[in-house]
Amino acid sequence: MGKTKPQVIEDDEHQRVFERVAAVDVAKASGMVCVRLPGKDGRPRASRVWEVTAVMGAVTELGRQLARDQIQMVTLEATSDYWRIWYYVLEMCGLAVQLVDPAQVRALKGRPKTDKLDAMWLARLTEWGMLRPCFVPPAPIRALRDYARARTDLVRERTRCFQRLEKLLEDALIKLSSVASKLTTVSARDMITAMIAGERDPRVLAALARTSMKVRHAELVAALDGMFDSHHGELAQLELDQIAFLDKRITWAGNRIAAVLATIPAAWGIDADGVTGPDAGTGPDAIALPAAVRLAEIDGISVLTAAQIIAETGLDMARFPTAAHLVSWAGLCPVDSQSGRSRKKRKGHGNTYLRGYLGQAATGASGTATFLGERYRRIARRRGKAKAQVAVARSILIIIWHLLADPTARYTDLGPDYVAGRTSRDKKIRNHIRGLRALDLTDQEIIDILTPHQAA
Repeated sequence: MGKTKPQVIEDDEHQRVFERVAAVDVAKASGMVCVRLPGKDGRPRASRVWEVTAVMGAVTELGRQLARDQIQMVTLEATSDYWRIWYYVLEMCGLAVQLVDPAQVRALKGRPKTDKLDAMWLARLTEWGMLRPCFVPPAPIRALRDYARARTDLVRERTRCFQRLEKLLEDALIKLSSVASKLTTVSARDMITAMIAGERDPRVLAALARTSMKVRHAELVAALDGMFDSHHGELAQLELDQIAFLDKRITWAGNRIAAVLATIPAAWGIDADGVTGPDAGTGPDAIALPAAVRLAEIDGISVLTAAQIIAETGLDMARFPTAAHLVSWAGLCPVDSQSGRSRKKRKGHGNTYLRGYLGQAATGASGTATFLGERYRRIARRRGKAKAQVAVARSILIIIWHLLADPTARYTDLGPDYVAGRTSRDKKIRNHIRGLRALDLTDQEIIDILTPHQAA
């Protein structure tokens, strides 16, 4: 086995990235603050450490003091949600603040772990520029995110209500969910309401079926013949009332998402005459569509889903240098954090809300006669539906990155035959290259010959 020649890499002279830094080791009730400033009168640099209570007044006073000290960067350790008061208040004071994952600042072996020493170590790493900050969206996007996540949580709670209702029906020996596609259908709701009202005849209940469920009358009669009594009716009514309440709240949250998004200038469209605003960009000759409408052109994404995605990613793609950075942040690719022998790579945690929205979009696109739909079916045949859903979700997120990075860009579907056509075209090009190489032509001559054909 041959050995490669060692590569000599000379050490660069160490350069301090920040001269004036501060760090906060965050806890629930307080934070340990460490400030490092240039030494005065020839004295060396030193750490100044003290504890600050995590309340609005104390953190505001700290922000003013750090501003007077001309602090260039403040680093916070992401501990639960306790970092929020520090980040928001210090940011409001005009300071540059970065949030870092605790995994980046783990205690060194042999070093005691205390709040004081952790703050000092965090400040030193900040000074050397060795930390990679987490993504914290600006205030308008944070407000949009709160509404979007609240709506998502309400939808999940409604789903749990339907699950409890189905479990209740199973206890009453009613097998309605075995015949109806889901309990959310109008027919199923009518039957449950009738049972709550006291109707027990399965034939009368089955006659409430609508549209396509009518043809399954015999199956419905058998499924609705059970032991549903008054106590089941009271509990079922409790679940239906909760579902009705959640429906209203979900609708309200959706309206608030649209209203908040309309207040963000970066999400506005641009008309043909250059005018922008909440209602701009909807005409046929618009320079740029509104951000949510632009993303909704992707198969599987609605305007509401697009707004929810924007709530997680933000509108400024400068935070993610490439689409691959955004995919990694979302947790849609394997974590590359090991060396040595190759093992099955685990997926990162990422942003669970964003992955959920993209998963819904991928499922919606899976049945379409489009590039994304064909990609889903092609991968599902070989590796299963779960892998296919993640792969399509990743493709959708890459498209989203490009659309948000360039507001004038528009999504164009490549078509379901794109991959097959590209494979056939690449095979023909490879055969042409082999034939031209047999004529002893140079690489540049081969490129000059093939370029006009590829353009055509």
